[in-house]
Amino acid sequence: MSSGTALLYDEEMTRYKLLWVDPACKIEVPERLTVSHTALQKEGLADRCVSVPVRQATDAEILLAHSEEYLEAVKKTPHMSLDELRNFTQQYGDVYFHPNIYHCAKLAIGATLQLVDSVMTGKVRNGMALVRPPGHHSQRSAANGFCVFNNVAIAAHYAKKHYNVKRVLIVDWDVHHGQGVQFAFEDDPSVLYFSWHRYEHQGFWPNLRESDYDSVGKEKGAGFNINVPWNKVGMENSDYLSVFFHVLLPIAYEFSPDLVFVCAGFDSAIGDPEGHMCATPDIFAHLTHLLKSLAGGKLCAVLEGGYNLTSLAQSVCQTVQTLLGDPAPQTSELNGPCESALESIQCVRSAHKPYWACLKHAVAPPVSEPSTKRCKLVEKEEGVQAEGGQEEEGQEEEGDGQKEEEEEVVWMKPPSRLAPPVHTEVALPADLEVPDRCDRVRSSLAPTLEILQRLRDNFFEGSAEEEALMPLCSIIALFEKMTKQEIRNGLALVPDVSVAMLCAVQHAGMSLTNRLLLVYLGDGEIPTYITEDGKALVVQISSKEPEEQKSKYQVSVCLKKGCSDVPGLMQAVLCLLLPLAYEYDPGLVLLVQGPGSGVGKAAWAQITSLLQGLAQGHTLALLQEGEKEAVGATAASLLGDPAPSLGPLGAPLPEDVEAMERLRQRLQTHWGLLQTAAAKGKEVEEKGQNQD
Repeated sequence: MSSGTALLYDEEMTRYKLLWVDPACKIEVPERLTVSHTALQKEGLADRCVSVPVRQATDAEILLAHSEEYLEAVKKTPHMSLDELRNFTQQYGDVYFHPNIYHCAKLAIGATLQLVDSVMTGKVRNGMALVRPPGHHSQRSAANGFCVFNNVAIAAHYAKKHYNVKRVLIVDWDVHHGQGVQFAFEDDPSVLYFSWHRYEHQGFWPNLRESDYDSVGKEKGAGFNINVPWNKVGMENSDYLSVFFHVLLPIAYEFSPDLVFVCAGFDSAIGDPEGHMCATPDIFAHLTHLLKSLAGGKLCAVLEGGYNLTSLAQSVCQTVQTLLGDPAPQTSELNGPCESALESIQCVRSAHKPYWACLKHAVAPPVSEPSTKRCKLVEKEEGVQAEGGQEEEGQEEEGDGQKEEEEEVVWMKPPSRLAPPVHTEVALPADLEVPDRCDRVRSSLAPTLEILQRLRDNFFEGSAEEEALMPLCSIIALFEKMTKQEIRNGLALVPDVSVAMLCAVQHAGMSLTNRLLLVYLGDGEIPTYITEDGKALVVQISSKEPEEQKSKYQVSVCLKKGCSDVPGLMQAVLCLLLPLAYEYDPGLVLLVQGPGSGVGKAAWAQITSLLQGLAQGHTLALLQEGEKEAVGATAASLLGDPAPSLGPLGAPLPEDVEAMERLRQRLQTHWGLLQTAAAKGKEVEEKGQNQD
């Protein structure tokens, strides 16, 4: 299996700049590239990556996404005078040319294609290309938005042509809409393009009607273009994650890409003068982690925008560190998305409902009167003076009535992400071989008589041989090592998974964390007292009808066919489990596969991988001794190996979807990240469920 993370960078791509005064273009500077690479060096991340040399793209490669006429025109720019460059530039929008930009643009494409080659040939698992100029605004015959050639669009065509890639996912988290990528693939069902972007009801650049949520693609490509418009500034980490949980990830898993590209623009991070968003750099660690479970881990991140040099460098480091496999930072203070974000999510889910099985249950229609438009009307009324109808002094309408004052924004530097010296330790019977790259648990001290007696009293009614207690002692040893940051995660194969689970819950509450996430797959019984004090959140997915759920910390999801139904299981994981888990922010994840759960190896590996983004990777997986065949797959996922692809997912059973929707609606009053519709949309959802 491939491993390693590629890093592509060439200082030559810094050797062009704006040669005249242009307020729209002055923020695109060579330092964007140098600060990003320098930060990776200072953090010791560049040395951990596989350095891949950069090459120039060929004409044939450029022509994969551009017209020959446009290419020939750009070829002439190295020989133009300053006045000729300015005149040439004026035929395009918000871009500038320089005698060296054609050379740099060919290097940017070449670096992106070298990354594709490295990933697709198995030289590395994933990687990032630090390139300049960016590419996602460039169109077939036009430069646009600082972009000369469309690096990622060319790379997607290249991967399809040279590696027979059948399905490509492009995730564009830049704060501007990548209209060039959309136009390149809007009629192509083999490429799923997702973009969130500052839009403000067409009031923000590039001011296109095609950037709105109802531009879903054309002809055979209908449904394969996803636009999430941000109609106000100030979006936060919770808004970004909500879109992933309720829009992107369910569709992406149903699509099942063979390769993932990220148009990695970091102007969507806090402090950026273009984006004016409030998402902190560490959120990109989590977004990257969630995408790593797709396409067997084959992920190519390519730099696009980002104009605050501090948040840009921090965000690049967070992304690369996650690609390298370091534990993601702890999330905190996540809550529900804002009203405007909910309106966008509701609109997107409604627009794509006809195309994706995972959204068939979406009841709420598009928002007819967005809250941000109401705000605009109020602001206009308040800003009009009695005389002459002029706006009050100092008020300036921008886009959708958002007032942008250039003031310094301060945020905390992302915390250090130190990985424990041992990744995964396992507690297995002596006759079972330890999986490669795992350590066998060895307690530094023999358990005391007090511990042994406590285990007897709590779990064996006061009587048990010492041999029967040793699996529980191993679980305690694993916990202690996680507490001391000696190991990241652990796996235990135990005679009785129910007893081991209760031991783990008890010990975690005593020593490791005041927030435990218990994920149980199967029909076993889980005592309700576990969640009484809110120190544990229990999510059980099984085939048994749940009893009345009185606590928000005890969540039971019933699937008619149980965990063997992969579409239903993944719907529950992506749309219920992950939002609950991220908002709860546990200090430890306890993942239990109950006897006869029916969960397949690939789905189990996917769930194990996805949950690694929580609790700084501190996960303890428990398996019953009869599930020995699951040990290898579990250990591989805990070690960070990519989970096997599930293939294109079919539709979950309608009755399961309806039950999950009722559960989500009941819980969303307690858990904000479960919300998928704005206030009026929730009323429609409730009516729709009542009719069902």
